[in-house]
Amino acid sequence: MQSEQVSKSIPDRASEASRRQRAGTEFIGGYGMKTGDSDLRFIEGQLPEDEDRIESDESPAQQLELVLQNLEATLNQRGQRMDDVLQLTLYLADMDAYESVNETYERYFEDTYPARTTVGACELLGGAAVTVDAVAVLE
Repeated sequence: MQSEQVSKSIPDRASEASRRQRAGTEFIGGYGMKTGDSDLRFIEGQLPEDEDRIESDESPAQQLELVLQNLEATLNQRGQRMDDVLQLTLYLADMDAYESVNETYERYFEDTYPARTTVGACELLGGAAVTVDAVAVLE
């Protein structure tokens, strides 16, 4: 009886069930753009790409700039903004670059920063210094 009341109080979901794969550079594998029913959009594996080329020769701060520009473009294509980002995971190949990438990060989120985790990684795809996963709200 109690479980029936709980299931009736769950709101309809804003998104539809799907399993679409990420478009992008060919060698990166099968990253998903969205999975299942949710009021959240999951954007993973954002690399410092420009015209399907990973800009691994740039500084970590410049790479994050490109990653966040690409993330913003991805959100805008879906009618969303950077303000819709609730959580961001930042992967760094060199944790010594933390201060410089943090300055770049702060420019993209004005009033309220999303929850963020920064993870040190030994190596990232394509020799990138930085990659980002994000969770954005749909409503």
